[in-house]
Amino acid sequence: MSALFFLALALQTPIEDGIKALDAGKPAEAEAQFLKAVAADAKDYSAYFNLAFAQSVQNKDPEATINYRKVLELKPGLYEAELNLGILLLRQKLPKDAIPLLDAAAKTKPDQYRPNFYLGEALIDVNRGAEAEAAYRRALGINPKSAEAAQGVGQSLLNQGKTADGAVFIEQAAGLDPNYQPALLHLASVYEADKNFDAAIAIYRRFPNEPAARERLGELLIETGKAASAIPELEAAVKASPTAANLTALATAYLQAKQPEKCQPVLDAALRLEPNNGELRVLYGRLLRDLRKFDLAANQFALAVKLNPQAAEAWADLAMVTVMLERYDVALPALDQVKRLNAEKPGHKYLRAITLDKIKQNKQQAKLAAAAYQDFLNSAGGKFPDEEFKARTRLKILEREINK
Repeated sequence: MSALFFLALALQTPIEDGIKALDAGKPAEAEAQFLKAVAADAKDYSAYFNLAFAQSVQNKDPEATINYRKVLELKPGLYEAELNLGILLLRQKLPKDAIPLLDAAAKTKPDQYRPNFYLGEALIDVNRGAEAEAAYRRALGINPKSAEAAQGVGQSLLNQGKTADGAVFIEQAAGLDPNYQPALLHLASVYEADKNFDAAIAIYRRFPNEPAARERLGELLIETGKAASAIPELEAAVKASPTAANLTALATAYLQAKQPEKCQPVLDAALRLEPNNGELRVLYGRLLRDLRKFDLAANQFALAVKLNPQAAEAWADLAMVTVMLERYDVALPALDQVKRLNAEKPGHKYLRAITLDKIKQNKQQAKLAAAAYQDFLNSAGGKFPDEEFKARTRLKILEREINK
């Protein structure tokens, strides 16, 4: 090789070496060269710019942030530095710090897509919906085929409560790029919040291969009184990915569709997944009770109150089913727990009166039963005519026994 070649290599600057390293995909080597450059000239803003860029490529965000700020100290208003630093701050979840930089960049080059889009991203992160919408609209105007900008406009409109307007842009984004289809699921949740269940159901139906979407579709159909339509959706969700939640929803759909015989194996499967789920055991107990399998129902309610001693409804269910089984030794303590939890209603007072009446063996116990019947009558207020008639009848009989 000639002497001139070696002389040219010797004269090559660190910045040139760094740029070559970047072009070769070696950002760490580039960073080392740019560090030499800033050490050689602390006022060379281009050296700091390239150093920051090489660091950002390596995800050294704090270091890159410091060096981009140094660039702007040396060269205030440099568009590329404002834009890159703004994006870098967004990446670090610092949208408030990014906004003035991105706003300045967008004003410097209003016809450029990136500053407008990222300004929208920063503004939406701090809940400045109307301003975010304007920035996203400018970006979409510059690039009408940008799915991310269309989604940004749509999301900013949704955040302002403009669901119908936002839906147009969410649909546009999904049409431009299949990767933005999941935004439709968020739109469905917004429809749910707006109580527009038909619109939400229509979106969930568009995701037949998504178990979570089919599960939510099934739950919504149950909630809107369409249990029979919910069953195939929930069966598909369970088949794809069984969970305690979708199994429970499927069992609920079977119950509402008057197919109770299908519920027990489904709830068995749910309990195998979550044996310590007290609410699930209460649901199972009620199914067993309705199927008149009272012993099995009592076992489930007993397990439920063991798992959660503060569950007043589970104690009430345990009391009711054990009264039916004439297990008064279990029913009375369960009713005591209902009372302790301040959940006692007239029906519970009636069960207490029946229980005390059944176990009485002397006048003192008869007085307790009579007092319980009277307590029930005082609280019933004519809302339970059959039970009130029975209570008055038993009260008269008890009073005669007591007065003998």
